[in-house]
Amino acid sequence: MLKTEHYNYHLPENRIAQFPADKRDSSKLLRVDRSAGSLSDHRFFELPSLLGSHDLLVVNNTRVVPARIFGRKESGGKVEVLVLEHFNGEDRSSEPRLCLLKSSRRPKPGSRIFFDGTISGEIQALLDRGLTRISFTGGEKGIDGLLAEKGHLPLPPYIKRSKDVSLSVLDRERYQTVYAEQAGAVAAPTAGLHFTEDLISALRAKGVQVAPLTLHVGYGTFRPVETEDIRQHHLEKEQYFIEPHTATLINETKERGGKVFAVGTTVVRALETAWTLEKGVRAGGGKTGLLITPGFDFHVVDGLITNFHLPRSSLLFLVSAFAGFDLTKKAYVWAVEREYRFYSYGDAMLIL
Repeated sequence: MLKTEHYNYHLPENRIAQFPADKRDSSKLLRVDRSAGSLSDHRFFELPSLLGSHDLLVVNNTRVVPARIFGRKESGGKVEVLVLEHFNGEDRSSEPRLCLLKSSRRPKPGSRIFFDGTISGEIQALLDRGLTRISFTGGEKGIDGLLAEKGHLPLPPYIKRSKDVSLSVLDRERYQTVYAEQAGAVAAPTAGLHFTEDLISALRAKGVQVAPLTLHVGYGTFRPVETEDIRQHHLEKEQYFIEPHTATLINETKERGGKVFAVGTTVVRALETAWTLEKGVRAGGGKTGLLITPGFDFHVVDGLITNFHLPRSSLLFLVSAFAGFDLTKKAYVWAVEREYRFYSYGDAMLIL
């Protein structure tokens, strides 16, 4: 199933989750058994009972940056800027950054945009699909300080928000995982949003190990697929880093016959990119633009925890590659019929 049109499915609009569950781990969890081809309904807090005592969960500890800011052009027109590149404490403030810019009329290279305080940006280059490179100057703490203080979280467009301050506070807490540490993402690794500190403690009490890696989720991951053949879609590269301890745990788990569960598609892509025949998963950093489609040979990941994804998306291609196209389609029909909640703030699947 290699045509993009095969990855359409019907979803009533009221199944798109606009808010997180009252408690993170109270969300629904659809267990998908690949060997039996069976499905069963659970709650996320039941996860410890669904995993083995020698299994390993690998999570993505990236942190979403409140990277959406508003400014004005020299003409006075309003501009919305989503800053896509973040250096997580590195002193690279003078470097132009890749941004997504929205305005009634695109500013020309060399023109300036003015933000709160004394911070301004100069357009260095205009790229495709609304992308641009902007150099930011001014302000005591620079652009990173402005984002931290007054930036807005870049929620997906299907999550509708007014200017309700209470909702902004809610999103700042709940659109981050409880283990988010490394700032740099423009979207959350949403499979991890269901975990609580108590649930992680319960998993460890059973013997399940939990280890982090970092992959900074970029804008390109959610770019619409415009090709007829899914294999022709291009993913923008994203930065990842795997700590030596995490790599060791993964390789040891595989050697002793335990299962490695990826919490989210970002973890799958990082692990499968870092795998080598000679050494297993390698520690260290790099960039991955790995596009996983049906027929892909998985070397590291034995199980996957993931949310329900948009039709015709590269994330749905990956899930179908892992679970099988027919079983994935069956699971999505099941979830719609049983009123699961979809997308970033929605429910989850556990694929064994």
